[in-house]
Amino acid sequence: LHTIHFESDLVGRFAAVGTSVPVLSSLVNTSYDAVRLKDPRIRPWKLEMVRLADAWTGRHLNTHFHAISPAVKEASSRALGLDPERITVVERGRETGRLGLPSLEDRAQARQKLGLGDDDQVVLNVARQEFQKGQRYLLEACPALMTSRPRVRVLIAGRTGNATGELQSTMSRLGLGERVRFLGHRDDVPTLLAAADVFAFPSLYEGLGGAVLEAMAMEVPIVASSLPALRDYLEDGESASLVPPESPEALAEGIVRTLDEPEMARRLARRSREVFESRFTMDQSVAGMVALYRRVANQGGAG
Repeated sequence: LHTIHFESDLVGRFAAVGTSVPVLSSLVNTSYDAVRLKDPRIRPWKLEMVRLADAWTGRHLNTHFHAISPAVKEASSRALGLDPERITVVERGRETGRLGLPSLEDRAQARQKLGLGDDDQVVLNVARQEFQKGQRYLLEACPALMTSRPRVRVLIAGRTGNATGELQSTMSRLGLGERVRFLGHRDDVPTLLAAADVFAFPSLYEGLGGAVLEAMAMEVPIVASSLPALRDYLEDGESASLVPPESPEALAEGIVRTLDEPEMARRLARRSREVFESRFTMDQSVAGMVALYRRVANQGGAG
């Protein structure tokens, strides 16, 4: 039995009690990171109750755990009191055939489809509109960006969520107008990436950063928050520009530097593609999960 996310973890763990069915739970985020307490929707006492329930049931009712990154393994082991030997890291992957590498023709067509000019400097973010994703800091970086870069256009793709109201208020307060566009949920992310000059990822915490993997696969230069999960596979100045989280100033500086130094940007993007191919293809992820399923199946149930 393989469970993912807290509610299904609890249901699956209790459902397997008294059976010989092994339970594998995926750990997909740094769910108990202290930064979560800055989210106005989070009640500290409630998060602590969830952590305690997750920890007890995980320690006593789970057979094994799957973590999607070394950072998630370390954070979960610490927050839930789990033996690291019971956690196996298998990183998620992306299908390279679906993404590919964009050509100049692809770039031109993508920009035409989005109503963008050839000389526009396009900054793309792909993430749902939630506190975790830190898009407010990208919006707050825009005035500095746009003062010195009149052709900058910022595209934010992702479904609406709990941060949507705050983001709309920030847009209005900063007077960003049509130079920032919210595209909503999209099923054509490769097209968006083909049109982009920079991929901006200002998240406050992450388990892996799936959208970053897609930018890596398509060789789009990345400016992202310096988070443990991202530092597992991206190195500042080698494969990306990593900046302090919650800093619009640092984010703006990183984006400007990437736009102003195209040779550096291409070098970082090429290196990030190499990292992607070495670790994050779908074939590698599938092989890792198959091996893990076989291992857990041989362990038997924990309840």
